[in-house]
Amino acid sequence: MTNKKILPWLGFVLLGLTAVAVAAILVIRAHRVSVERRAFEADSALTGLKELKAKNKELTGQIRRNGPQGVFIIIDTGKNQLTMKKGDKVLRETVVSSGSGNVLEDPNGQRSWVFDTPRGVFAVKALIRDPYWVKPDWAFIEEDKPLPKRLDERIEGGVLGQYALSFGNGFFIHGTLYTRMLGRNVTHGCVRVGDADLEAVFRSSSVGTKIFIF
Repeated sequence: MTNKKILPWLGFVLLGLTAVAVAAILVIRAHRVSVERRAFEADSALTGLKELKAKNKELTGQIRRNGPQGVFIIIDTGKNQLTMKKGDKVLRETVVSSGSGNVLEDPNGQRSWVFDTPRGVFAVKALIRDPYWVKPDWAFIEEDKPLPKRLDERIEGGVLGQYALSFGNGFFIHGTLYTRMLGRNVTHGCVRVGDADLEAVFRSSSVGTKIFIF
């Protein structure tokens, strides 16, 4: 084969090899980026897990310090589970519904509400039989209704069950008409409980009963 015929052939070969090398470099870089991204995501997940474990450890410590003096309630909003204990003895354990975490914006742009169940250590403020719901502004805004001018237009009976345990700032452990939704994060912040379990929790509680929510 003459040099004139070899040179073009070599050029194509070199061009092909160059393309392969560039492709290999791009694959290696993409793989490296993917590995780094997975490592970053793993680190972030590990950090989040460590923070969650730290919070749970702190709450467990609070329960140990404050709980064993009598009956107390633990609410796990992640699992939607309520546990009532006296010391180390479990008195009642049941599925509940807690806050959805949804956000509602006032159409006027002046207010907004986050429907979360508060976390922390609380106490029963009041035990109420046959409670009535005094509907707040957000309930009417959510239903796209005008705000009422009279208080009696806000009062609604029969929606909170037969019992309610107030733990402050308008939050309650109460009954529900939507028992099929128990186990889900669907409430506006209160903790919904089925009738039989609610009655048992109500009768075992008193004003001052500790409530641990996480």
